[in-house]
Amino acid sequence: MQSANVLLKKIVRSSVLPFAAQHGMKKDLFPLSRTLSLSLCLKQDNSSSPSEKLDLDGWKKVMKSGLQEEVSETVSESKELSALAAARELLEMWRLAGRSVPEKISEEQLKTFLECPSKSAKKKYLRYLHLRELYKKNDKRKMDEKRERRLESQEQASKTDENKRNSFICLWANCMDRAYSWRVAQSMIFGQPLIFDMSYEKDMSIREVANTVRQIVLSEGCNRRSVDPFHIHFCNLKDDSLYHKEFIKHYREAWGKLLITVTDQCYTDVFPKDKLIYLTADSPKVMKTFDHDKIYIVGSMVDRSIKTGVSLARAKRLGLETAALPLEKYLLWNAGAKNLTLDQMMQILLTLKDTGDWKKALEFVPKRKYYGFVSKPVHQLQKTLNLINTLKLGKRQEEVQKQFAKNYSKKLTQK
Repeated sequence: MQSANVLLKKIVRSSVLPFAAQHGMKKDLFPLSRTLSLSLCLKQDNSSSPSEKLDLDGWKKVMKSGLQEEVSETVSESKELSALAAARELLEMWRLAGRSVPEKISEEQLKTFLECPSKSAKKKYLRYLHLRELYKKNDKRKMDEKRERRLESQEQASKTDENKRNSFICLWANCMDRAYSWRVAQSMIFGQPLIFDMSYEKDMSIREVANTVRQIVLSEGCNRRSVDPFHIHFCNLKDDSLYHKEFIKHYREAWGKLLITVTDQCYTDVFPKDKLIYLTADSPKVMKTFDHDKIYIVGSMVDRSIKTGVSLARAKRLGLETAALPLEKYLLWNAGAKNLTLDQMMQILLTLKDTGDWKKALEFVPKRKYYGFVSKPVHQLQKTLNLINTLKLGKRQEEVQKQFAKNYSKKLTQK
């Protein structure tokens, strides 16, 4: 009996008590009617009464009930998962068969589908889900079509506006080109000639020749857009020269359609010498007014090293009259050379031809080359010069003042 009690005690400790601790049943593990009583003889020395009995039937029922609950829970979960998977496969088969079944269905919808009491209820629920899915697709398709129509209408409106604007611009450009061409054609018959001397190719590098041609192209464009254009002559321009090659690069097919006169002869062979005036910055004679009866010559040269006296020497060899622009007379000149680009010379001559105003004409001189126009009294000019030189030169202020006074007094005596 004692060995049986010891064995029972071990079984209880190893199985029942951990199970009770796991499921929270330490106090009420057994019903009141049937209890598992351990005799006090197990706690004492081998003195025990044989009247105390162990209720094994109750213990077996408790163990079986706990195991059945766990198994029932796992079985129910697996059954639920298998039912959902089977329902999903069934719905997929119905959808492929052509029935009104939604393409996408969630787990909650599947559960409600399985909970439906009858087949008709299940069909109605599936039809409801199918129709709701179709409504959502139609709404999305309508929104996409509306967005596409709006974008297409915007693109068409922008295209029509661009076409109208482009057509108007093209029409306006064509009309203006015809008007400009007509003016230049009139100037070739009745206009005042202007000569570009193309005999300085040997005095320049290839890069300088390219810059020269670029400036001449700009000058031709300014002349073509003016109200009263010059009749431009390119003299001393030989075929297959650097000038000619650069002109073809710029104009291409339009080179033969330009309303200008191109010749390889010298200007002294084309025009009388008494009407020719060579414009050069090295000339001692200052140009006072623009003469509409004279023919002005501009040297087609860009020299980065500022080769002084080249154009003046050529004019003297040919026995021509020279003139320089009155830059110091109208402009408070800054430090630097008085050479201007060819397009600046063209704009100055066109303004002089149209207005005869030197101030308007000399506005095309770059602002970095002068302080302002000489339109104030001498003491005010000295004040401005003192301020400028104080900011720029600092200690050399007095020297600059003296030099300015000497130069200005010489000019007054020359006048």
